[in-house]
Formats: sequence, C-alpha cells, structure tokens
Amino acid sequence: MRKTACLLATAGLSLLLAWPAAAQQERVIRFGHLNNADHPVSFGVKRFAELLSAKSGGKLKVQEYPASQLGNELQQQSALQGGVQQMSAPATTSLAGIVKEFGLVDFPFAVANFEQADALLDGPLGQALIAKLPEKGLIALGYWDLGFRNVTNSKRPITRAEDFDGLKLRVIPNPVFLDTFKAFKANPVPMPFAELYGALEAKAVDGQENPFAVILSNKMFEVQKYVSATNHVYAANIVLVSKKFWDQLTPAEQKMMSDAANESRAYQRQVSRAAAQRAVGDLQAKGMQFNAVTVAEQKRMQQIAKPVVDKFAASYDPAIVQLYTSELARIGKK
Repeated sequence: MRKTACLLATAGLSLLLAWPAAAQQERVIRFGHLNNADHPVSFGVKRFAELLSAKSGGKLKVQEYPASQLGNELQQQSALQGGVQQMSAPATTSLAGIVKEFGLVDFPFAVANFEQADALLDGPLGQALIAKLPEKGLIALGYWDLGFRNVTNSKRPITRAEDFDGLKLRVIPNPVFLDTFKAFKANPVPMPFAELYGALEAKAVDGQENPFAVILSNKMFEVQKYVSATNHVYAANIVLVSKKFWDQLTPAEQKMMSDAANESRAYQRQVSRAAAQRAVGDLQAKGMQFNAVTVAEQKRMQQIAKPVVDKFAASYDPAIVQLYTSELARIGKK
C-alpha cells in the first residue's frame, strides 16, 4: 500500500513538472514590415523567427508579412496598439507622432559611422526612448539596422547643398525630415513608402532618400538616374510588439521574445551593412551614376540644417535632449 502511494506521488510530481511545457499554448505572431522579402529587415525577421521557434519548442510561431502587406507603418502601428497585429519593425521615425523625442534620431548628420549609431541607440538614449513606448501601447525589443540615408533623383548629382534647390523629393511623413529638406531649398513631398515607386515612375516627384539596400531592393534604378551618398541621417528599425499581446505572454515567453530579438540583432546588422556595401556597385551596374558628398560639404549641410535641429530640440523633453547631447559627446570619440 505504501509502495503504491509512493508510485502515485512520484507520477503526480512528474506530471506537475511537465505541465508548464505541455501547457504553453501555441501562439501565432503576425510580424509585418514595409520591406521586400530580399531586404535585410526581412532576413532579421526570419532569424528572429528561427530563434524564437527553437527557444519555445515551436510554440511561438512567426508569420512574416513583408512589403507593406499589413499596411503602411502608421497603419501597422495602430494595429499593434489595438492588439490586432503582434509585431512590426518600422523605422524609428514613424514613432515621432506618438513620442516626439524619437525625432532626435532623425537629426541630420548627428552620427558619422555605424559604431556611433549603435552606441547611441543601444545606450542610455535609445533605452530612454524605448521606456516611453509602453504607455503608448507598444513594447520595443531593440534596434535593427536600416542604414545611412542617401538621395536619388532624375535631374542631377547632389554634390553640394545648392543641388537640392527646387528638387521635388519624397520624404518620410515626418516634420524633422520636411524641415531639413526645406532648409536645403528642396521641395519635400511627404508620402507613404508604398506609393513611392509609382510616384517616381510617373515623375510626380524628382527623387527620394533611402538607404542603398532599400534603393536596390525596390528597383529604383529603373526610374532614377543619380544616386548620391549624402549620408544625411542614420536610420534604424525598431522591433515592436503589441503591448496587448505582450501582456498575454508568460514571463518565460517574454524572455524568449527578448532573447531572440537580442540574438538576432547582431546578425541583422551584419547582413544589412554588407548588403549596403554591395548595393552601391549593383546600382552602378544597373546604370545609376554614383557620387559621394565630401565630408566638408556634409559639415556645411549640417550647419545649414542647424536651425531645424535647434527648433525641434527646444520642443522636446529637456532631460531627453540633455541625455542626447551628452551621449553624442560620449560617442563622438568612436
């Protein structure tokens, strides 16, 4: 009798220990973004999905929706806030409408290289910005690479600030971008990314600005002649999760999500930066005329845009602006 009771107790304990793994429900995570399936952001999503599946024993499944299949960035942002969509990886600039201090990341010529960009976003400033998102219904798991933004157009190479004069350029619907290009005397046109290729093809706009890999992936070489390495702003994607979805996860599942995002970050950045390097040669091979703006001219452009920076900085949380300023001083040595 005693032996039977022992066996039953042991069996019960075994079932109890096995219960959490068996009880973890399967979840499907709809992960949307704007980029094509051959773009480094998509490669990052795929790596994240592989890691998350492995960590969860296949219980957390990612379904990728590239190429704006779930709408533009603001539409996807709303879907995350409403809990209809679980994840996205938009450009940080898309968040300026709900956390205006994300506009700091869009200040022109703030960082000169990838090391500085990573240090700024992975450090205290990037984390301070992330901390403002939960109250907006979003959780951020870190930053991925989109790359330095560069200008293409159908009229002329951009070698100095005066070459922007009168150019009708599509820009991200973001006030910092609009005012920056107005300072260069361009005619900026805010437009969702999904509408861009058609606008270039119809010559509704003369040009646009994006990282090299985006320019190549979206075949802008078919409708643009000149590509100029202005490197006017570093752009990052931010890995977002719906807070409504996040709050449904167990602490163990949340850790799996965070760990998968952290582990996929270095891979995504490496792939993205290698793709950008290759893209320049590929764009030239496709017939685009390439030129690089000199460092001296970039510094001159930065001075032209300084009133824009000062204007927006004055409207942001002073503590965040002070942190931004001190972080720029710290990373300037990198």
